Amino acid sequence: MTKMNGGAGLFSLARRVIAGWALFGGFVLVGVVLINAYSILAGHIINKPFPGDFELTEMGAAIAAFCFLPYCQLMGSNVSADIFTMRASPKAVAGMSVFAAVIATTFSGLMIWRMWHGFLDYQEYEEFTGILEIPLWWAFVPALISLALLLCAALMTLRNSVLEMTAKKAL
Repeated sequence: MTKMNGGAGLFSLARRVIAGWALFGGFVLVGVVLINAYSILAGHIINKPFPGDFELTEMGAAIAAFCFLPYCQLMGSNVSADIFTMRASPKAVAGMSVFAAVIATTFSGLMIWRMWHGFLDYQEYEEFTGILEIPLWWAFVPALISLALLLCAALMTLRNSVLEMTAKKAL
């Protein structure tokens, strides 16, 4: 086993974790689709749709969307303003990337802070969904993990953008 310098091993691990988390979000979304398909078919065939399917759809879609955020940040697929960058120099594009990464880092930190307090409030007040009686705080757990990974991805893109701006090799 060789020693990797510059944190390349950690960056590689983080990339794999973020990609795996996005795949998890994809599986959640497939689950939501299957539940809805079953509910529609069961409603038409045996007149008995899946009870609480909309509750699972709400939670599942939110969880999946949060799971995709870190991967989108890492791939540079979040917010893009190509019209501003298509004629800009590589250093100017890197400067804009630094700015975008700072915004993403700030946004993810702010979201972690507020979602954490929301998580604690929903645990304290023990609020549940109406039909399936699923505790609402359960959806906050994957959302908080997603936001922590988003912060990690934003810091990685910030580092890479700074290195590109200073014309050093990015990881």
